Amino acid sequence: MTRHDPSEDAGSRPAARPSGEIVASARFGFWDAASIIVGIVVGTAIFRSPPLVFANVAGPWQAMGVWLLGGVLCLVGALCYAELATTYPRNGGDYEYLTRALGPWMGFLFGWAQLAVILTGSIAAMAYAFADYAVALWDIPPGAATAWIAAAAVAGLSAVNLFGLVVGKSVQNLLSVAKVLGLAGVVLAGLLWGSVDVFRVDQAPGEPSWSGLGLAMVFVLYAYGGWNDAVFVAAEVRNPRRNLPWALVAGILGITLAYLAVNAAYLAVLGFEAARTTPTPAAAVLAAAVGPAGAKVVSVLVMVSALGAINGMILAGSRVYATVGEDHRLFGWLARWNTKTAVPSAALAVQAVVALFLTLAVGTPAGRGAFDAALTGVGLRALPWEQYGGGFNMLVSGTAPVFWTFFFLTGVSLFVLRATDSARPRAFRVPGYPIPPLVFCATCLFMLHSSLTYARLLSLLGFVPLALGLVAYGLSGRRAG
Repeated sequence: MTRHDPSEDAGSRPAARPSGEIVASARFGFWDAASIIVGIVVGTAIFRSPPLVFANVAGPWQAMGVWLLGGVLCLVGALCYAELATTYPRNGGDYEYLTRALGPWMGFLFGWAQLAVILTGSIAAMAYAFADYAVALWDIPPGAATAWIAAAAVAGLSAVNLFGLVVGKSVQNLLSVAKVLGLAGVVLAGLLWGSVDVFRVDQAPGEPSWSGLGLAMVFVLYAYGGWNDAVFVAAEVRNPRRNLPWALVAGILGITLAYLAVNAAYLAVLGFEAARTTPTPAAAVLAAAVGPAGAKVVSVLVMVSALGAINGMILAGSRVYATVGEDHRLFGWLARWNTKTAVPSAALAVQAVVALFLTLAVGTPAGRGAFDAALTGVGLRALPWEQYGGGFNMLVSGTAPVFWTFFFLTGVSLFVLRATDSARPRAFRVPGYPIPPLVFCATCLFMLHSSLTYARLLSLLGFVPLALGLVAYGLSGRRAG
């Protein structure tokens, strides 16, 4: 097979490869790419994480400071990804960078991990966030119903994307606009019903606890997670050398400003002490504006946000597996594109199946029992399911260590490719190199340590499938390039 020349921008029309796969058309503009970033990042964490952040800082200004720091750290990471994506504008993002920098086996493991646990696990986790609010809004008894509602969200949005790229990105843009308008409503309520007195410090703030600030940053960076998924569709972005860096930077700057404004609204309406203990701050803020109906409004807003994140991950993630299929025979069939709908249909379908499997595996007694039986069958302990609560927490906790491992390795790949592929033209270079990528790598290592400390045995949910990926790589022949 002839490999795609990463130095060439994606064309405007599909073109056949020698092996028969179809090169994706460049159909995403700047706003489409930015919409993917906003849609994936602004999920449910901004409604769940703030009380946990407030509880681990000493005052309102420290709280705003860690949210600002989270945005700055993500912006640093975005600069690293902007250089990689514009230098190697191929679908799959990290897969391409890791393959070039660390070898085909590492790229394959990344793609395998995305399909087996990271992206599919994130899709399933966000589906549970949608389902948790759905059962509350519709007064449905929780339990098995939650798992099946989550599964319906995954299946429904996967089907939407199978109808074609135009449909998938239109739904993404619509959901992104809806969630931004919803967050704007929360901010407006803060302006009208809040008070700036909460930010006036009449006495010295409490001494910051480094362990507390570290834990606060874990929740903050989780809330910012997912911005990097935009590079998965790099080959489908028009003029990627201009639009990708701008989409990454503008998307993160916009999200940072939105997060700061929403947290300021929480603090202005509730006050710092109440904001630390209120599990649903957005509902409390809107209750001040519209009364008891505020809780229902927030439920709808969270559900829309969750659906936007699910759709964005489904759309972007399928491109990773299709790109892996272009290079590895085991997944060659995933590289086939539907020329009429401009989507990798097989990759979308397989992603949906795996995400549905994970959804039901962690959310139903039968699924948990089967997973425990597999672990005990190879001499490991059964997982402490009750310790981690519902399906959302288990999926996030179990997959986070694998996610941060590959995130760190992508940062390392920037250093490697600067050294081994220095002659390649770079339309965008990280300003201040090597400081930004060093900061990015250090952030990833901190998050890896924190996620392992929290997940402990549950990290087997991520690392066991990853180990199986080594076996799969041994079975998969790499196509000649």
